[in-house]
Amino acid sequence: MTEAVPAASATREPWQDRGSPVAERVAGLLARMTPEEKAGQLAGFWAMPAEPGEPVAPMEDDSHESAPALAEVVDRGLGQLTRVFGTAPVPAAEGAARLRELQRAVAAGNRFGIPAIAHEECLNGFMTWGATVFPSPPAWGASFDADLVGEMAAAIGASMRAAGVHQGLAPVLDVVRDARWGRTEECIGEDPYLVGVLGTAYVKAMERAGVVTTLKHFAGYSASRAGRNMAPVAMGPREFADVVLEPFAMALREGGARSVMHSYTDVDGMPAAADERLLTGLLRGELGFTGTVVADYFGISFLETRHRVAGSRGEAGALALRAGIDMELPTVRCYGEPLIELVRSGAVPEELLDRAAGRVLAMKAELGLLDGLPGDGDGRALDLDPPEHRALARRLAEESVVLLANDGVLPLRSGDGVVVAGPLADDPFGMMGCYTFPAHVGRRHPELPLGVEIRTVADALRAELPGVRVAGSKDVLVADDADIRAAADAAADAGVCVLVLGDRAGLFGRGTSGEGCDAETLALPGRQAELAEAVLDTGTPTVLVMLTGRPYAIEGLADRAAAVVQAFFPGEEGGPAVAGVLAGRVDPSGRMPISVPRRASGPPVTYLRSLMDGGHDWSAVDPVPLYPFGHGLTWTTFEYSGLEVGERAATDGAVTVSAVVRNTGDRAGTEVAQLYLSDPVASVVRPVRRLAGWARVRLEPGEAARVAFEVHADRTSFTGADLRRVVEPGVVGVEVGRSSADLPLRGSFTLDGPVREPGPDRVMTVPVEVTPL
Repeated sequence: MTEAVPAASATREPWQDRGSPVAERVAGLLARMTPEEKAGQLAGFWAMPAEPGEPVAPMEDDSHESAPALAEVVDRGLGQLTRVFGTAPVPAAEGAARLRELQRAVAAGNRFGIPAIAHEECLNGFMTWGATVFPSPPAWGASFDADLVGEMAAAIGASMRAAGVHQGLAPVLDVVRDARWGRTEECIGEDPYLVGVLGTAYVKAMERAGVVTTLKHFAGYSASRAGRNMAPVAMGPREFADVVLEPFAMALREGGARSVMHSYTDVDGMPAAADERLLTGLLRGELGFTGTVVADYFGISFLETRHRVAGSRGEAGALALRAGIDMELPTVRCYGEPLIELVRSGAVPEELLDRAAGRVLAMKAELGLLDGLPGDGDGRALDLDPPEHRALARRLAEESVVLLANDGVLPLRSGDGVVVAGPLADDPFGMMGCYTFPAHVGRRHPELPLGVEIRTVADALRAELPGVRVAGSKDVLVADDADIRAAADAAADAGVCVLVLGDRAGLFGRGTSGEGCDAETLALPGRQAELAEAVLDTGTPTVLVMLTGRPYAIEGLADRAAAVVQAFFPGEEGGPAVAGVLAGRVDPSGRMPISVPRRASGPPVTYLRSLMDGGHDWSAVDPVPLYPFGHGLTWTTFEYSGLEVGERAATDGAVTVSAVVRNTGDRAGTEVAQLYLSDPVASVVRPVRRLAGWARVRLEPGEAARVAFEVHADRTSFTGADLRRVVEPGVVGVEVGRSSADLPLRGSFTLDGPVREPGPDRVMTVPVEVTPL
């Protein structure tokens, strides 16, 4: 091994001078590195859990072959350490100690003394044992509250930085296209603007906390055929640009995300991991991205083993490197010796190695990792579930609960004779998606506690309303007749039955929702529909509570129920949040981020449809949802009036759209006022309507406020006939109301002037101002 460069050398190299520009530091390093050392910066290493001081063993790769040991790769340097905290249950202090030990080994093993970037999952919170479990992304979408999502991300980022973690693999910006997809529970919603605004709020806050965010999954993953994980995507370039790419464009430009993860899938036969047009031409050229592109776990290997566009590990590595992937995760396979041999032979230009290594080293410079090892800190002081984080989780959970229907039975009252039944009534796993630590890892360690306190709906409702009885089953699939009879018998003797149904998240078929847990239909899993029918047949007023990762078709149940409440894996404080709504302590303010279908076997339902893609008399199939995007009830009623729309603007100008919202009921409540735009005539087929903005408006009885949206012409732009983004002159329709299907105020404005192509600085958001009257 070449002699190490001492960090405290009297004559410092340019790359050691933190006052020098990053580009100079990186160039100095690359000039001194061998091809092997450059490739080392592109590799991840996934260590098996072990006590500090024990030998380091690598996780096996996706082919179940032994991955290289740390000692075999560390002398070349190392790019990333994979999930030191998130692979097995480890107390915070031990995890921090283990990470410090690994970083010392990495820094000591290479002649430049450079440690690795440590990454973890963080979609529902820092995914480690004992950390706060926040609500899932569809719950963020249901809140329609970007500020609160930002507060959550800031809290997650603070915990990760305190633990020594540099990069988080979140947020997921895939727009839901078919809710049968198991990873729907990781997505914010079915509207690209909602996904973009909330995802960008997450990114901004996490990056401000000093954690590199990783946008997932670039791009098209959620549109896989028939909702099957990793299945091909058949999508035209216009839909790809206007629906799939928009959240990524916003999070990159407005949020400042510094990393992107490629999608597993192929679009029209081209795997994302091998698509130079996508990862270099579009991502870097058109969208201006300058950070690092990381592989989804084993995604480079899949070019050989699954997509079969490469004949060897080396060929897979060469394809991915040329396409623009800078880092192989979770562990080195293709970017190790197989790629190095191709560089040595001249088959792969060393300039491509320099390009990727330079981006990784630039990231390390930004994170301070070229300056040597950080201080050890005090892992014993780490509290990953402090009271303020639990309070934040409660607020987001409460705002995300959606009241879908209510005949007046809610709120419940003491003395109503309430019984709580159903498979998820007393099950904490009904609160958690598959990328929470207890569901993702903890299930393999049943001997250990969950790591955080999670109260079930039954526990929380008993606290809200003394005297509540519980008749719950812990089998989410309701596997036998005894469960059904027990629930029906309990309901028959009750004044009101709260029936808690839904999902149990897992991985690759070990759950009813989650990665690899795709559904053939949107029927309730197992025998839950039979259970609901039996309970409803008793005649007892029944409240259906859905704890799910996706919406399910409940036509035939919902119309017989007294009320329907939806919560999307609401996290560790989800039980009290749902119980608070049921008991009336919490005013429901969530709105559906994903449409609820009528029929389980019908076509995919999303409100973002063209006229001919909706219901019409030339087809017997009607895709109209049971509950539309944006729908949600409150304890009070709201009236819309006083629509004012600027009449005209230039194709580079803006108009103001405003309306008055008034609380006409006898209780305070929060309305989510929504603005939709439409194109009565356009050069290409456009959706009937699309969300352009919203405002959460809290009003006391009788109070009113004017909600004003500033709509720039850029917000009407779309991908035109020649596949270039354009703003077209003409009439733009305006609708304001309480959901995508309940819009009492309608108007229009006109854009004047020539067709315009907005540039990379186009306006992407609609500012909103709420003025009390």
